[in-house]
Amino acid sequence: MKILLILFLSLNIYASVKQDILNLFQNKKYEDACNIGFDNFARYTKDEEYLSIYAFSCLKADYIDRLALPIAMLKFSQESRSNSAYFSVIFMQKKLLYHALLDDYDLSEFNLPTTDYVLSKVFELYAKLGKHNKRTLYIFDDTSNEKISYKLYLEKDYKIPKMVIEEYYDTILIKRHIYW
Repeated sequence: MKILLILFLSLNIYASVKQDILNLFQNKKYEDACNIGFDNFARYTKDEEYLSIYAFSCLKADYIDRLALPIAMLKFSQESRSNSAYFSVIFMQKKLLYHALLDDYDLSEFNLPTTDYVLSKVFELYAKLGKHNKRTLYIFDDTSNEKISYKLYLEKDYKIPKMVIEEYYDTILIKRHIYW
């Protein structure tokens, strides 16, 4: 009887965490969903649905570095492989753009797939600049919506500079994305 009770409670807790991050994701509480997903990651390494919800939550919360493990683990279904490829593109673009801003690395030779994620859009716009003199601030207009623009710059920090993308609608700041 005790074994059945323990089994039932374990299954209930298992389902509860997964349902919790799904509910948080659906309610656009991406940072909370990502953090709960991160805290419970080890228990769900074989559950690709969980890994995808966790990864999309982290992506929406701008925790791009947390995509590394799901990228490697999402491989058993067509949808999972597609998600993994999507996350991989964004992860690589973040790393390359950061490298370009800090080290004056030329991105114009890259012909990567792109996504609708803000980091991908800014990566593409920056890469189109080609070889150029380094600036402290880059301003880009969205190619599909003339009312949207982006500011890209490095913000000094006591440990490591952070890459900042500010997203504007007309002159109103919509969101500030911070990466390192």
